[in-house]
Amino acid sequence: MGIAVAQDSMRVSISSKRQITIPQKFFNKLGFGTEAEITLKDDVIILRPARKEDSGEFAEQILSELIKEGFSGETLLAEFKKRQAQIRPAVVKMLEEADAVADGNADFMTYNDVFGEE
Repeated sequence: MGIAVAQDSMRVSISSKRQITIPQKFFNKLGFGTEAEITLKDDVIILRPARKEDSGEFAEQILSELIKEGFSGETLLAEFKKRQAQIRPAVVKMLEEADAVADGNADFMTYNDVFGEE
């Protein structure tokens, strides 16, 4: 039994500057802002709203760890920026690994593999 995927498509023009216009209904439905993220996967271009670069949700944890490690002042600020910059590449790598598993191109672990039997 296959999974039904709703698909909506339109033909759009490409300008001489290689620009396209996102149809209004797609723009609104997906919540585009002022930036888009574009990905090439095999022979398909994937265009989606840009994700916020905000890794602020980890800021408190990063700062707490750095203070426990004894950082302060300018050294604290420099180390905070360094560690905060490492978050996005780590998340991108996790997403790439998840895509590979979803595509059947990588091994996966079950709940029981990770946490054992209940």
